[in-house]
Amino acid sequence: MLPRMKCQMAKNGFKVLDSDMHCMEPPDLWERYIDPPFKHRAPKGSRQQMFDARYVIEGKTMPALSGAISGTTARGIGTPEQEQRQERVRGASERGWPPEAQLEAMDAEGIDVAVIYPTVGLFALALDDVEPDFAAAIARAYNNWLYDYCKADPSRLLGSAMAAPHDVESAVIEARRAVKDLEFRAVFMRPNPVGGRNWHDPYYDPLSSELEELRVPLGFHEGVGSLLPQVGDRFGANLFLRHVACHPMEMMLAVLSMCGGGALERHPDQKVAFLEGNCGWLPWLLDRMDDHYEIEFGITAADLPQEPSHCFKRQCFVSVESDERFVKQVIDYIGDDHIVFSTDWPHPDSKYPHSVETFLENKISEESKRKLLWDNCARYYGFQT
Repeated sequence: MLPRMKCQMAKNGFKVLDSDMHCMEPPDLWERYIDPPFKHRAPKGSRQQMFDARYVIEGKTMPALSGAISGTTARGIGTPEQEQRQERVRGASERGWPPEAQLEAMDAEGIDVAVIYPTVGLFALALDDVEPDFAAAIARAYNNWLYDYCKADPSRLLGSAMAAPHDVESAVIEARRAVKDLEFRAVFMRPNPVGGRNWHDPYYDPLSSELEELRVPLGFHEGVGSLLPQVGDRFGANLFLRHVACHPMEMMLAVLSMCGGGALERHPDQKVAFLEGNCGWLPWLLDRMDDHYEIEFGITAADLPQEPSHCFKRQCFVSVESDERFVKQVIDYIGDDHIVFSTDWPHPDSKYPHSVETFLENKISEESKRKLLWDNCARYYGFQT
């Protein structure tokens, strides 16, 4: 049993657990933390602008479209709106994004506890042509850095571990180390296929079995600019269209794979969340999967003895950010037990420092707000309160 968590704050009477809060990693993370045999190949970062997340690995600049992502080609450069977005987190940026600044941001929002996901780290393994040993070293280095980062307040900053899907046995080993030695609360993956494998491929069964045994969940998290296959690639350098498409649509494909492809049926104790991809699409997708399940199209009772939505309701969560107004309709369809809250701090599209206040304006019940802000996330990450 994982230890009981202490609630330290409250927002308008609600405890708040951020299911997906981001750090901003230092540019030299891998140069400092990667294993000695890989020092000469360590990914090298850049921090030329406030939200700059660029780094170079094996001669490739990541994320792809990094100029647009960092703001150099974005619409509205120099506008009051952009200045306002930057001003909200300028103090944290000028200090180099230390964990103390993250804790201060949590205090400003009224967040008791946050599970930390990466920014640069979302792209560290977002390409196929990385040798498995090097990919595993990249993951270890990030996790060791994040462990030190969370030391600022281990009761409020909880780690989610990077694992390299390029070799499943390495992913199993790193997941075990991150949970047992570093006391992390989850493992995250990008939803994009690696090595041409979908997530329901039996190749990943050893990792799913390990996560079941460790009793920690898997969180899928997307980021625009992958060099892996990604929804939105057809739009080329149009960042607007790519960003609209990739986050929710990659999550939809991951839900299809995990629930409709049989992965969760093979691993009924694995918990999975689909993070930062909105939630309004969920009722339609579950309904469409169930409709096709009735028609079969080659799916047998041995593959899926029950409708795909059953797997989702048994094992899955989807995240909602503060200004997603479709959350009421999602609750009407599927109930309020499968949705977790996220602020997306400190990224430009976050509503910080008013994320929680904005969410509380939703026309849903007080009980639903309590579940989304705390109970569901605590259940997903497997701790008592």
